[in-house]
Amino acid sequence: MFRPGPKNLITDIPGLKVGHATDEQVRSGTTALLCEAGWAAAVDVRGGGPGTRETDALAPENLVGRAHAVVLAGGSVFGLAAADGVAAWLSAQGAGLQLRPGSPAIPIVPCVVLHDLGNGGDKNWGLTPPYRDLGLRAAAEAGNEFSLGSVGAGRGALAGLRKGGIGSASLDLQDGLLVGALVAVNSVGSALMPDGKTYWAWAYELEGEFGGGGPPRESMDLSDPAPDESRLRAIGRLTPGVNTTLGVVACTADLSTAECKRVAMMAQDGLARAVRPSHTPFDGDTVLALASGSLPLDKNSLRAAQVGRIGSAAADCLARAIARAVHFSREPAGS
Repeated sequence: MFRPGPKNLITDIPGLKVGHATDEQVRSGTTALLCEAGWAAAVDVRGGGPGTRETDALAPENLVGRAHAVVLAGGSVFGLAAADGVAAWLSAQGAGLQLRPGSPAIPIVPCVVLHDLGNGGDKNWGLTPPYRDLGLRAAAEAGNEFSLGSVGAGRGALAGLRKGGIGSASLDLQDGLLVGALVAVNSVGSALMPDGKTYWAWAYELEGEFGGGGPPRESMDLSDPAPDESRLRAIGRLTPGVNTTLGVVACTADLSTAECKRVAMMAQDGLARAVRPSHTPFDGDTVLALASGSLPLDKNSLRAAQVGRIGSAAADCLARAIARAVHFSREPAGS
């Protein structure tokens, strides 16, 4: 039976580090995932209101197709500045593309943002939004251990009518093949079934990682395609661009940029398993995939089948990570 990695975090993938920076006054923050050596990477966008930076550099037909970090941030368009801080920090460490001897290192730092501007925090920042500094802090704090729940990019997030946040999970597929996921959940849809207790992702839970609730214990009407629509409308959640689930999946395999794209596409299924509804016009759902390249795929097996196996595991990890994000964010929605 497959099990989570030792930490059940995306940092079970060797070479990855994650750091948070949270501003409690603003009720927002940034989460930075560092892969300083530059890993094969790709992105898949399914939501109707995405906010992104430097994701075109990851397109398979373009030159680079690699990333030195991925940044998740609150703050909507202002949060994109968090990538400035992470890029500056990495460049100062010498991480990035070196196009000419003696020139500054140029890190490729894709950034995706969620909208948390209406959560009651102090957003009167004038000409100095805090996100560049939050990016610097998140990069400096990055390590193998990190918190889940209402921290970093997930500090001001909601999942439907519940608190959202940061979640992570991993899966050891044995023989050195590991897959992991990191997510910031700020969805218009709910991660919980209508009973308010059972996670949509309950069937994918491993070792009681989000409470061990198991299957639903009562019959429920699952026919409503937009649960709690009137309440969501009342608190301004049904507005284009104000909700988003941001995900990163990673593996140890030696995938190409194009293969990472397929894994990112498959991982979106995990979002759909864990949040209902998902990929709506109101969400900016975006998933990035990274591959360290430390493990060559088996030359005696069909490569496409191996990529499909990794994508399937990534979808499961993302579903589990979403449930863990809500499970570890226990504060009332207004806090």
